[in-house]
Amino acid sequence: MASKNNNQISILGCGWLGLPLAKSVLENGFSVNGSTTSTEKISVLERYGIHPFQIELSEHEIKGEIDSFLATSEILIIDIPPKLRSAGSENFIKKIQNLIPFIEKSKIEKVVFVSSTSVYAEDNSTITETTNPNPDTESGKQLLEAEKLLQSNANFKTTVVRFGGLIGEDRHPIRFLSGRKNLENPEAPINLIHQIDCIRIIEKIIELDSWSQTFNAVTPFHPTRREYYTQKAVELNLPLPEFDQTKISIGKTILSDKLENTLEYKFQNTTL
Repeated sequence: MASKNNNQISILGCGWLGLPLAKSVLENGFSVNGSTTSTEKISVLERYGIHPFQIELSEHEIKGEIDSFLATSEILIIDIPPKLRSAGSENFIKKIQNLIPFIEKSKIEKVVFVSSTSVYAEDNSTITETTNPNPDTESGKQLLEAEKLLQSNANFKTTVVRFGGLIGEDRHPIRFLSGRKNLENPEAPINLIHQIDCIRIIEKIIELDSWSQTFNAVTPFHPTRREYYTQKAVELNLPLPEFDQTKISIGKTILSDKLENTLEYKFQNTTL
């Protein structure tokens, strides 16, 4: 990564993506403040050389030393996905609204906001960053509003990265889909991205000072759901998923051409 004026980064949310990202930027010469909501994970962050902070955003308050977490950093990475699939669903927009005043009074100048391609509707179209977002899920709607809140703030520059479905060595949708029956949208294209590419893309944004941007980040590999997940089940010796072929498939194809052209980024894991 390129030379830095300020070698301190704060990563809000050291989870499945945030923790390996923190480890990677440490290896590139940065010092990292990392947050977790878990008391047990504090020692994990310390073990990797990350300055740990126990911070929890809610709709009403922020628990933890948020001022200290942001104090010495110029760059903030926000990687806290909405929790909207359970009975304890939250107002994610309000959480971001509560966070912004703390960013404004800190030394943070640049923000990376980890978003999702769920901000685009499932309407069988081909999607670029010029496509008007029209989310059809509550998660997508709240992420889009959070993007707008951050990017419209003149106190700092925000780059939004809209990742496709996240996969990694320990995370793959086939393990959930294996053996299931009547799965919908067999002919819809996949829009996935490997963890290592997520990390490298964020590092590339920082390296090239590519701020006030919005990027789609999906591996340029779009076989149908039926083709891809059937093949994955065969490779991993898992029961095959069975798809419902009686209904019209609905999906979308996410293009990452802007990412590849603007950042000259080359995807590292292209067959998933």
